[in-house]
Amino acid sequence: MAYAIISLGGKQYRVREGEKLTVDRLAHADGATFNPKVLLLGGDGATDLSPKDVAVTVRVVGPLLGPKIRIGKYKQRTGHHKHTGFRASLTEIQIESIGAKAKAVAKPKVEAAVVEEKPKAVAKPKAPAKPKAEAVAKPKAPPKPKAEAKPKAEAKPAAAKKAPARKPAAKKKEEES
Repeated sequence: MAYAIISLGGKQYRVREGEKLTVDRLAHADGATFNPKVLLLGGDGATDLSPKDVAVTVRVVGPLLGPKIRIGKYKQRTGHHKHTGFRASLTEIQIESIGAKAKAVAKPKVEAAVVEEKPKAVAKPKAPAKPKAEAVAKPKAPPKPKAEAKPKAEAKPAAAKKAPARKPAAKKKEEES
């Protein structure tokens, strides 16, 4: 029994002829057929990792909704209860065939039919084109002189730092005898 692994919507599926699948929502209309990317072809004891001449034909059956998922949130001692739900949008597909691609049939070349040539109308000579006005280059303004650098003030000698004033020592209590 031949099978193929195809890629649809970023996921990979193992399919056989006549099989129905539910996959994530596809942009194809109902009844449309398309050929997804084939990643592997297998069956009868042989596998092919690069099947370039094999196509899988898929027919879209219709849209579906997935099972309803109920979500409940609860916070103790606050009276907070919240319920939400979710249903996935899905598409049901059926695998029509797994087989060789139909080779593109070359269209037969259409023989050139004998066409009676009509006499061409004599073209009137055109008036000479007016020369375009050349763009007049504006003279550039001379660059502005840069401001002269001001001499830096002479460095003053740093004042000697004073030692921080000490707190007076705590007075010892004299013991009275």
